[in-house]
Amino acid sequence: MNRIEIEVLNPVAGLEGFAATWRKIRSGKAVVPRLAFGSMRDLFSAITEKRLELVRFVAKNEELNTRQIAQQLRRDYKNVYTDVKDLVELGLLERDDQGRLSAPFDEIVIHASVRDAA
Repeated sequence: MNRIEIEVLNPVAGLEGFAATWRKIRSGKAVVPRLAFGSMRDLFSAITEKRLELVRFVAKNEELNTRQIAQQLRRDYKNVYTDVKDLVELGLLERDDQGRLSAPFDEIVIHASVRDAA
């Protein structure tokens, strides 16, 4: 199963995670793709419920373009366009040369600690 992990990290933990991932890559080990946000607010503004719904829809209905998706979901084209653009930038959706969309991950795992690490 192809998955991505999304985390909420403070800046120090983010740098430590980046360094650990870099070491794994340099040693030839496989790594799970990750996205990190600095706060829950950042996470929830980037990955809203509507955007997760959009990712799920694309995963089940690949090869559609933005206009077709907006029509099938009965959502405003401009809003879907903005969501798709942002999700492509995050790497949660991919667009081919003809504008058709696909979801590169089967699973999105979100980690958010309630306490800072000791």
